[in-house]
Amino acid sequence: MCGIVGYIGPRDAYPIVIEGLKRLEYRGYDSAGIALFDGTDLKVSKTKGKVADLEERSGKEITKNGNVGIGHTRWATHGVPNDVNSHPHLSNSGELVIIHNGIIENYDSLKQELMSRGYTFKSDTDTEVLINLIEDVKKQENVKLGKAVQIALNQVIGAYAIAVFDKTKPEEVVVARLGSPLAIGIGENEDEFFIASDASPFLEYTKDAVYLEDEEMAVIRFHKGIKVRKIKDDSLVDTYVQKLQINLEQIEKGGYDHFMLKEIHEQPKAITDTYRGRLLANEGIIKMVGIEDNMKKFLNANRIIIVACGTSWHGGLVAEYIFENLARVPVEVEYASEFRYRNPVITEDDVVIAISQSGETADTLAAIKLAKSKGAFVFGVCNVVGSSIARESDAGAYTHAGPEIGVASTKAFTTQITVLTLIALRLARAKGTISSSDFRQHLLELEMIPGKVEKALKSDANIKTIANVYKDVSNFLYLGRGYNFPVALEGALKLKEISYIHAEGYPAAEMKHGPIALIDENMPIVVIATKKGHYEKVVSNIQEIKSRKGKIIGIVTEGDVQVRDLADHVIEVPETLELLSPLLTTIPLQLLSYHIAVMLDKNVDQPRNLAKSVTVE
Repeated sequence: MCGIVGYIGPRDAYPIVIEGLKRLEYRGYDSAGIALFDGTDLKVSKTKGKVADLEERSGKEITKNGNVGIGHTRWATHGVPNDVNSHPHLSNSGELVIIHNGIIENYDSLKQELMSRGYTFKSDTDTEVLINLIEDVKKQENVKLGKAVQIALNQVIGAYAIAVFDKTKPEEVVVARLGSPLAIGIGENEDEFFIASDASPFLEYTKDAVYLEDEEMAVIRFHKGIKVRKIKDDSLVDTYVQKLQINLEQIEKGGYDHFMLKEIHEQPKAITDTYRGRLLANEGIIKMVGIEDNMKKFLNANRIIIVACGTSWHGGLVAEYIFENLARVPVEVEYASEFRYRNPVITEDDVVIAISQSGETADTLAAIKLAKSKGAFVFGVCNVVGSSIARESDAGAYTHAGPEIGVASTKAFTTQITVLTLIALRLARAKGTISSSDFRQHLLELEMIPGKVEKALKSDANIKTIANVYKDVSNFLYLGRGYNFPVALEGALKLKEISYIHAEGYPAAEMKHGPIALIDENMPIVVIATKKGHYEKVVSNIQEIKSRKGKIIGIVTEGDVQVRDLADHVIEVPETLELLSPLLTTIPLQLLSYHIAVMLDKNVDQPRNLAKSVTVE
């Protein structure tokens, strides 16, 4: 969950590490820190707060020269966010320094053992335990840093991406990963190296990168290159250098006030990029290699189990409706965080679809591993190429949303639904549960979605006006039916995430079974009431709200009259097929959350207590 950055080479490390931390701040922003080696001294500066606070503090505390540096931006697990618990952490001798993303589950027993040997601890973190364990091994076994890290990590239970530096051996940095991502950027002629949680910190310097696999470590030596080894047995691993496809422009704001707003407006392009080459509407074909190569698995499946967390879980709920309607296959949608802890019934006849924007979500990864151990076929839907879930899955399909930096997910959601719709349509065609004419109509309608999203985005000014009316309320209700019930859940989640206003999503018909008690003249209720589907039923639900004086914000189809007469506010979206409507109805809900959060002066891109990629359980 935390962000780690490192540099070793001929340049000054400080600006590279600081700018890298700014790009990784989406991963956590409770605290930040940096360690630099200037050839003589190891200089450490760290603070509670954001990278900007670190910049200010480090300018007063340390000199900024040095060609080796590591930095960290934290999402707290062990120990409250404060200066002492911030990374980097030093060993007792002051010779070793570490940054760590992840969690050491057996840290307490290790800590007790180290304390019995005379080690003392300044912080409450599991990370300080790990660096002292490495130091202890190094001294006891009389080995080099790389070997000490390898031995120590074999005593550790948990997940990690780490970078370790020894000031007595200033020409090398040791890195390792298990369950948390780690990329190594390789400079020209291998004369400099970059370390980061993802490639964004070093994109302007190099496009050559090595991604460590789980249970791998690397010793990076200045002028001598990289040696990758297996942590378990110390065996050498062939390094695979890949060319990065992402460019710097994609990870900049591009004139928008926030990444979230940029990403909301990128959705037409993201959806197009996701179905490009897969959706051939004129030919009446869907081409997806991951599906075609494994069609028997899907056709013979007794059921499909979808595992995901957060926004991806909502995408899975939409997919449940789509799959069952089109392909007539039973679907269960599970919280990945609960899935493996309830001893679920999984067989070889099940297909498990794992959905994750980052492809690193620890809960989802654990669910995958359980499913595979039971013989199920696992299909991954991720946005990040080469991510852990992508590698762990038997097959999969990437969304092509591009980098999503705003912590509150937007374009990931719509591109996930796009991919899952394509799969459901292709499976329905193969099973014969959809006619040729209906299939072609669905393809044509899906092809038109990006243009309709563009149109939906034009309601921005109207949505901003509505946001201003309700920005100071304490509670919101979101209601939807059928395909749009998960959209109501997602709309409520967005509001909670970035504005900190309590919000609940419900199936519209469930309102009368309890939540109606909450409704009074101060309660705004967002009702998704598009023309297709359960329109008349939803209108009845709106009348029930109206009679209790609730404030109604209706998401309606263009030209709607009935809801407009009842609602206090309406936001129009273009008409489309009912099963594609979530791709449109979610747009105004994203914008509503965004504008309310901005008006409340909240940090939209970095909401409190959250991080983009949750790599701890």
